Amino acid sequence: MTTTLKAGDTMSFRKTLTVAEQAMYTGISGNLAPLYVDQRAARAAGFDTVLAFELHGVALATTALNRLAGPAWRLAGLTIDFSAPVQVGQTVESSVEVTAADASSIICKVRCAIAGGDTVASGTAKLVPVKAG
Repeated sequence: MTTTLKAGDTMSFRKTLTVAEQAMYTGISGNLAPLYVDQRAARAAGFDTVLAFELHGVALATTALNRLAGPAWRLAGLTIDFSAPVQVGQTVESSVEVTAADASSIICKVRCAIAGGDTVASGTAKLVPVKAG
């Protein structure tokens, strides 16, 4: 597999995390932790509304990665540190930047931030060519 990507290539994806998506993600994950599903618990903890699941925001990075590399590549690894919570209703922008690319893998820096603001998650991703199993 070859790639035309090179260090410095970037892509980003931005989306507002909605109440409906939070409900679907709750159903998918089964996570009923109070800060994610209970408005009163979130307010008692000092937030205006419930928190979005951390992986919900980082999932936006997978969209940016796919748009950057294309359908011949798949996610093989992801290392993420979460530095701040995201509230449902906030807009998150996930940006990826190629740091290395060759025929066997693409390595990217990942950054998720509140649109126009603070970083909420950062790390690295590794993409590899898709191969039938």
